[in-house]
Amino acid sequence: MAETASLPALIENALAARDAAGDAASAEAVRAGYAEAAARPVTLRANTLVATAAEVADALDRAGIPFERVPWYEDAFVLGDSVRERAVWELPIYQTGGVYLQSLSSMLPPLVLAPRPGADVLDMCAAPGGKTSQMAALAGGRAHLTACELHAPRAEKLAYNLEKLGARNVNIMRVDARRLDEFFSFDQILLDAPCTGTGTLRAGDERAAKRMAPALLAKVTRSQRALLDRALTVLKPGGTLVYSTCSILPQENEEQVRAALKRHRTCELIPLTNRAAADEEEGAAPLPPTVQAVVDAVEAGAIPTIRTTLPGTLVVAPTQRFEGFYLAAVRKAR
Repeated sequence: MAETASLPALIENALAARDAAGDAASAEAVRAGYAEAAARPVTLRANTLVATAAEVADALDRAGIPFERVPWYEDAFVLGDSVRERAVWELPIYQTGGVYLQSLSSMLPPLVLAPRPGADVLDMCAAPGGKTSQMAALAGGRAHLTACELHAPRAEKLAYNLEKLGARNVNIMRVDARRLDEFFSFDQILLDAPCTGTGTLRAGDERAAKRMAPALLAKVTRSQRALLDRALTVLKPGGTLVYSTCSILPQENEEQVRAALKRHRTCELIPLTNRAAADEEEGAAPLPPTVQAVVDAVEAGAIPTIRTTLPGTLVVAPTQRFEGFYLAAVRKAR
């Protein structure tokens, strides 16, 4: 356990709570995952607004870069252990926007949202634009996307990335999404909320560990609550919201969603686990293909998860390939 002895107190407390609740297996998996994360490989996504996955595979082959494909997402690639990001930066297909470097876990929220062509889609915390461009690609460039970013430098980076990646049907708003005018309404919303980042920790990263302090947790949980309230307010009846964080802390995840559902009684979870029981309900609609692929991968163990205290939501475990991540899908009644 030498690698995990210096885990931040926020994480240690969360793991101790799992131990006390009889979930020692999840706590041990998280500890092991943080140690494995030090050797996490480079992962990327074919940006199909510019290049197909086959074209990306061909470019990697010609450059002599080894890779594996990801069975639950045909546009995702895991590069060989010895490959560094610089090797990808030098590829012409990267320079022209055909490739986007992105963690496997961060690819999940757009897949679960499954943006539809013609839908009004909001990305509440959009910079630097990876998930925004992924949503544009998943909708074939035909969704009406709005991307929020308050800070000018990050908004400029967002605009640059979206232009490079060919995501042109996007309205960028310089606004605090917590105060988004209620005049707006959206069919689908992605809220990848600001968080402590506890899921991204790699063993031995003392700088990141120091940042993950109680003061940060208090700050982000306030923002998360406000963002969730605004998201569920501007969500159209019948619309869907995906809430995600790159954290494993219940205070940022299950507790936030559970409390938001109590405040917004017209909203309910779309189960991402135990689908067999959900699908037996009368009139249950089939999941979109990208969502079904994620659900199937979770049930098969291809996407590693740990126990959640809010059934139907997902806590992705940190491992060598995955960052710790949280996902919940919510539907607003018509």
